[in-house]
Amino acid sequence: MTDVADFAELTDPFRAELTAHCYRMLGSVHDAEDQVQETLIRAWRSYGDFEGRASLRTWLYKIATNVCLRALENRSRRPLPSGLGAPGSPDEALAAGQEVPWLEPIPDALVRADPADPASVVVSRASLRLALIAALQYLPARQRAVLILRDVLQWRASEVADLLGTTTTAVNGLLLRARARIKQAGPAQDEIREPEAAAQRALLDRYAAAFENADASALSELLRDDAVFEMPPMLTWFAGGDLIGRFFGARVLGQPGDFKAVPIAANCQPGFAFYLLGRDGHHHAHALHVLTVVGAGIAHIVSFNQPGLFPAFGLPQVLPAATGMAGPR
Repeated sequence: MTDVADFAELTDPFRAELTAHCYRMLGSVHDAEDQVQETLIRAWRSYGDFEGRASLRTWLYKIATNVCLRALENRSRRPLPSGLGAPGSPDEALAAGQEVPWLEPIPDALVRADPADPASVVVSRASLRLALIAALQYLPARQRAVLILRDVLQWRASEVADLLGTTTTAVNGLLLRARARIKQAGPAQDEIREPEAAAQRALLDRYAAAFENADASALSELLRDDAVFEMPPMLTWFAGGDLIGRFFGARVLGQPGDFKAVPIAANCQPGFAFYLLGRDGHHHAHALHVLTVVGAGIAHIVSFNQPGLFPAFGLPQVLPAATGMAGPR
């Protein structure tokens, strides 16, 4: 029998892609990690029955998919605020949704594709973006699994049918319905046409500087006219660059130095971890911003105002004094 060390050596190369798969299914970094662990435990227990008729990767994906389907049986979907109601006004009181199981971002470091395989990088980027993960949440669990297995992992219909214990005809029907619903709820294609790296880096530097300098006007200049801003766990969200700029100026940005920015990479998108100055003189974990950059502007900001997510990104709850992207300019 294969011992634990040998089994870990066999399966560790698949951990990142299994985490990505479980995250697409579940919409939560914490749930994804839990279900990958459950997948590997089940695989270890049944490895003696693995006959090698399929590849080890395919076998692990089958286990992971079934584990996720079971996990979804008694769980509601994980939305973003924009999926729950109409946009609000900066003049209105913010509505809280603490009881909602919100969609979570995932660090690129947990799901990094093989840089030696350009095709895997493209698939990973397109299939992990926040807008698509949010759209997947609208699908029933089996439709979600079929869409991911067929369109992301490129499994054959017969393979998916075997996994789900159904027919290829049923799988094709589920796929058609899933594609139609994703097309209705999913992101526009221009969301993945990002600017060149140098231009994006300059825009991101300006974004961080606007927060650290409490400059609402500079921030507004970076937003597209059709920009969207949302901030789980708040139910309130805003549409339109002018409204978003007004909100930041009136409700978020105070004095230069209140915020410090630390770059992050989440869902194959750029972003920042923002720390807010507390009464104790230290900067405390406040929000993770995941940005959609299109052309010369920012089209979408999701501010996860959930400090509990910081550890998943390897970030401290209190920022060391010398850390931060920039000081007041």
